[in-house]
Amino acid sequence: MSTRQFSGRRLALLALLACSAAPLAACNTADRLSQIGKEPALSAIDNPTTQPGYKKVSMPMPEAVPVSYAPNSLWRGGAKGFFKDPRAKQVGDLLTVKVNIADKAEIENATKRSRTNAEQSGVNNLLGFETKVAKIMPGGFDPSNLANASSSSSSAGEGSVDRKETLTTNVAAVVTQVLPNGSLVIEGKQEIRVNFEIRELIVAGIVRTEDIDADNTIPSEKIAQARIAYGGRGQITDVQQPRYGQQVMDVLLPF
Repeated sequence: MSTRQFSGRRLALLALLACSAAPLAACNTADRLSQIGKEPALSAIDNPTTQPGYKKVSMPMPEAVPVSYAPNSLWRGGAKGFFKDPRAKQVGDLLTVKVNIADKAEIENATKRSRTNAEQSGVNNLLGFETKVAKIMPGGFDPSNLANASSSSSSAGEGSVDRKETLTTNVAAVVTQVLPNGSLVIEGKQEIRVNFEIRELIVAGIVRTEDIDADNTIPSEKIAQARIAYGGRGQITDVQQPRYGQQVMDVLLPF
């Protein structure tokens, strides 16, 4: 294949991709034009269990303890408290998640390796044939130095990681599922609009009722299978993102 044919096929491929992305770009452009001068719309409050990506949690569970009542007693077997607990404990209850993330990681590695090898072999006496071989071999022949090989290799590498993340905020979550062992599956979403920018905070995971404080709050570090997302959308976020065409070219171009 000639260079001209290769260039022609590449241009045809880029043209096909551009034509395929044209309707999507036109739709996105029309939507952006309709939002000029308007604040980003807040999403409607909905049931988290009806979302397309929602899945019920299935975890290994211990055997259930049956609840038993004793005559003339205020206590019942299997109960977790004597008095009524105002903390979240069933589907639909609310609790406050205290998100406090202060992660810091510093890693520095250095590796250096080197190796040197040398091999030499020879035959001083080969049943008298060494004299005949000397006549055949060009440039003379030394039986004591038949083969001589050497090799050396070295490698060096360095790497470092310096990362710091801090996030402190509170978000109310709703209990979406109660597992057989009493643990609660929670999910909460918060949207805050400031001028033309929306900040989103999503928290989901599994919590134990014993870890919920008396004021119906729980720290984020006590959430198992925690999923915490913090981001935004709006004019500022849109300006910080590269255009769709540039993202496509970054994927396709090999250089």
